[in-house]
Formats: sequence, structure tokens, C-alpha cells
Amino acid sequence: MSFDLNAYLDRVGLRGESTSLAVVHRAHATTIVFENLDPSTGLPVVLDVDNLADKMVTRGRGGYCFEHNMLLKAALEEMGLGPVDLMLARVRIGGTGDDRPLDHLLLRVTEGGRPWLADVGFGGGGLLEPVPFEVGVETDQSGWLYRLVEDGPEFVLQVFQDGAWADMYGFVPEPVPVIDVEVANWYTGTYPTSTFVTGVLVGRRSPDRCLSLFVFDKAVLVERPVGGASKVTEVPRVEAPALLADRFGIEGVTLGADGRLGLAASSTVEQKPR
Repeated sequence: MSFDLNAYLDRVGLRGESTSLAVVHRAHATTIVFENLDPSTGLPVVLDVDNLADKMVTRGRGGYCFEHNMLLKAALEEMGLGPVDLMLARVRIGGTGDDRPLDHLLLRVTEGGRPWLADVGFGGGGLLEPVPFEVGVETDQSGWLYRLVEDGPEFVLQVFQDGAWADMYGFVPEPVPVIDVEVANWYTGTYPTSTFVTGVLVGRRSPDRCLSLFVFDKAVLVERPVGGASKVTEVPRVEAPALLADRFGIEGVTLGADGRLGLAASSTVEQKPR
């Protein structure tokens, strides 16, 4: 089955509009939520385009980085944009990332002869638009500042938040084959101690705020408005399903007797105005 570009553009609200890399990236990032409800409940994450389109376009679900960026890659290639290269990164939030796996997928996309870092799969704190694939260039995206810096052989994507530059992830700027992405996805979605297996991470991006919910031993809501400090609020676990429906548009989440969150097979992610 060929990729249905019109269905994808409908999903992100761009059907019939003029599109470009930046326009598609922003629309995707602010429409399709980040969520790992499949691996957290033991369901496999399948990266072929038909499965991604069925889950994230037809059924209105979200996904995590591998799903988001593989879907964006398919859309961009169908639009004739590219080439699109796959790259793997180590998340650095909370540390240097030296002892962390390559469990984040990003894209390098060439448009107009210029390379860009595209990434719609970093959850609530990710990019709104691509950033130049160049070290030292600061990019303002609706008041959010991003840049790439060098650290040894790696490029590091940073965001300016809470008054200082903070590392997001580091990566060697070389393309990887799809098989390496498949292996990284398998590890991320199945390894017993992977954070995507042991808990729930949900993110929603809008031009004026980053919103994230982390459900592990505790449920914590992190909200960061543009230009403002992060607000961290502990949420009673029993309130998590209602919070996911109200703030993230994820309907049908249940709380099991074991305290784990699940998602009914018929549930969807419904985009609600904010």
C-alpha cells in the first residue's frame, strides 16, 4: 500500500495548503501527541509505514520518537523533499548520556540545498520546526531558543530553558541504516528496564508551552510556558486518566488494579483546541 499523503495532511491540518519542511514539521509537532502506551503495556512497536499510518493517521493515536520521525520521513519523501537521513542519539537530560543507549531517532533533511535537523519525536519539550544542521546557530521558534554545539565527535542539541542552555541529546552526525533503527526501536520498546517499558511518558507541544506527564512510581506533570520557568506538579495516580483526556486529548486511558495505565483498543487521540 502506498503512503496516503492526503490523509496525513488531513491529520495534521494541512490539506489543501502550501507546504514546506518547516510548515509540515510544525503542524506534525503540534498535532500528534507523544505517547508510549503501546510499549508500556507490552504491545510491539512496528515501524513499517502501513502500520504507522494506520496507528497515527487513521486511528488518531500518537507514538514515540521512532514512530513520529519514521512517519514524518515517509511524508516528506512523498512530498519530494529530501534526501532524508536517519540518525540515532543518546538522550542527555539529567546527565551526559555516556552510559545511555542510542534510543532516540532524529532526521537530517536537505531542503533547498541546505541540511536541517528535523525531529517531531522528542515529546513535550521538542522542536517546533527544524533547526539548521550547523554548529553554533541559534534558532528562535516562537520564543523558544535552540542550537547545536559540538562535544567531541558528537553534535549536541540544546534548548534554552530556566535561564540556561540545557542538553537534550547528543549524536554522531552520520546516517545509520534502517536495520540499526529497527534494533534501537526493539531495545527501546521491549528491554525490561527501558523507561518506555517501565512507565508512561506523554508529551504535547504547542507554540506557547511544553507539556509533559511522566508516570512511574509517581505521576508528575511538567509544564513550561514560553519564556517562563518550568512548573512541576505531582499528580495523584488515580487522576492520570482524566488528566490525559483533558490536557493531552488521549481518551480511554484506564488505571488497572496494579496501578498501571492502559489504553482501550478502540481509543484514539483526539485533538482538542487549547
